[in-house]
Amino acid sequence: MRLSNYFLPILKENPNDASVASHRLMLRAGMIRQLTSGIYNWLPMGVNILQKISNIVRDGLNKAGCVEILMSCLQPDDLWVESGRFDAYGKELLTMKDRHDRNLLFSPTNEEVVTDIFRKNINSYKELPVTMYQMQWKFRDEIRPRFGVMRGREFLMKDAYSFDIDKESAIKSYDKMFETYFNIFKSLGLNTIAVRADSGQIGGDLSQEFHVIADTGESTIYYDIAYDEAIKNSSLDLATMRNIYAAADEMHDPDNCPVPAERLVAKRGIEVGQVFYLGDKYSKALNAYVTNQNGEKIYAQMGCYGIGISRLIGAIIEANHDEKGIIWPVEVAPFIVSLVNLKVGDGSCDDICEKIYLQLNNAKVDVLYDDTTNSVGSKLATADLIGSPWQIIVGPKSAANNMVELKFRRTGEKEIVSIESALSKVCA
Repeated sequence: MRLSNYFLPILKENPNDASVASHRLMLRAGMIRQLTSGIYNWLPMGVNILQKISNIVRDGLNKAGCVEILMSCLQPDDLWVESGRFDAYGKELLTMKDRHDRNLLFSPTNEEVVTDIFRKNINSYKELPVTMYQMQWKFRDEIRPRFGVMRGREFLMKDAYSFDIDKESAIKSYDKMFETYFNIFKSLGLNTIAVRADSGQIGGDLSQEFHVIADTGESTIYYDIAYDEAIKNSSLDLATMRNIYAAADEMHDPDNCPVPAERLVAKRGIEVGQVFYLGDKYSKALNAYVTNQNGEKIYAQMGCYGIGISRLIGAIIEANHDEKGIIWPVEVAPFIVSLVNLKVGDGSCDDICEKIYLQLNNAKVDVLYDDTTNSVGSKLATADLIGSPWQIIVGPKSAANNMVELKFRRTGEKEIVSIESALSKVCA
């Protein structure tokens, strides 16, 4: 993509109303713009990363045997009355009436609707197990939206629901999704920690949250320092994650904690995903049953699994930024390379940039080519702000020798290299 043809409304100064780094940087980097309190329009670079993250999540779920559906964002309120959650959910529900005076609500979550799909279409144990998922925009009328997309009123969510014949099978589905989440977050370039958590308004008697550790997190989490040691040694695997003590604040009992005080760590975390074993909470309330091998009607055992797609972007930035801007992990970067022409109109600079741009496109490496006539300082500041993992910088001095400057954004390391060497490194 050529920057001259791209819509990237950069802000030079920090917005006054943005209190956390991710909110500031998403606004400054032209990813989002606020429409009203807690609601944002997503601009091209923001849409780019939404799509990248969604595709990684989708790929992980499909490999785990889940099937994708798409549920309506509008729901009749009688389903929520039937489940008993309409009054319990409170004012976070956005309700409305259609022209026929029928009561509707804008989906904050989909347990009722997916259970309705199940009860109308699946009748036999032979059709189980099944796990359905969707990616859909949700709405919760937060009383105090804050932190940009991390606590907005409208958000993109991946939610999945498993249905099984008995508790033993349901726990297997739960464990399988736990493993799937571990692999998905790893594919996103994120170190997460799974903590025991309260199931809240979703319900059920078993739940774990996946957190990204960040100073701006809303939750306090307690865990064994073995987690930090595993991260440092690059040895964090699924078995380690399962066995390490980790608990959210409301589930941590200091008097009965199995971890010695000198090994217990307390840090702030940003929740990016949660898994629940629901049992028959919804299937019983909505009369969703199947017939077992003996011809008996049995309520389906359910699990529920959520990942906040839009929230993930904020969490990734909180864990990957510096004073100059965002530092995207390679796995999710909107652009792998920022190609910067320091002197547009100079024959050597233009020729080298066009050659590099063509070869990167042919190699299917996402590249943003700054072919604008902005100042050198502005171009370099923009490249640092948007945070592509690699920068290839072409100026008259290096171009005269058929060389370029290659910069690795995460470390700031720079070197003068040949065009071929630069391409080899960024395409690796």
